[in-house]
Amino acid sequence: MSAQSFTADNTAMLLIDHQVGTMGWVRSIPFEQMKANALALANTAKAVDIPLVLTSSMEEYAQGPLLAELAEIAPKEFEARIKRLGVVNAMDDENFAAAVRETGRKKLIIAGVTNDVCTVYPTLTALQLGYEVQVVADAGGSPTKMADDISIRRMENAGATITSSIQLMAELAGNWTSDRGGKIIPFVMGLMPQQ
Repeated sequence: MSAQSFTADNTAMLLIDHQVGTMGWVRSIPFEQMKANALALANTAKAVDIPLVLTSSMEEYAQGPLLAELAEIAPKEFEARIKRLGVVNAMDDENFAAAVRETGRKKLIIAGVTNDVCTVYPTLTALQLGYEVQVVADAGGSPTKMADDISIRRMENAGATITSSIQLMAELAGNWTSDRGGKIIPFVMGLMPQQ
């Protein structure tokens, strides 16, 4: 990781293909945990004004629509989501790549619904383009644990920092007593195991 932390002022968040059909193909993490983590990331981005870019692939097919909760959390971003027509690597879609460039940020938080397809390729491309990338591995998963482990190793070996939802949210908070920290705490607490 670079000496300069990822903050709300220097970072953009990319949420890739959190679609109801595709999420059903993930077996390496429980569905509800993956969903809660992805929604907590979206809530965090909106709470502390991090540019948020959403994309989906072939919503009218088996992949299905993006999570309806994303429309509630980030209505403007949901409406502006990049609807890819089968392009596997989101960064190969010119509309998505342009939306990422338009954020003006060189540090990217990336979470895709399937780490072994939706996350790995845009992460590798972003790294090649000179972005610094943190992959939030528990806001997605893969059909098998082996597929997930391999994709995470591949991204890490290429230079991405692998993180978890709560770890990333704590980094963005910096200080729980700060204004930003106070805005993020409820989303962190929402992910804590219930007694």
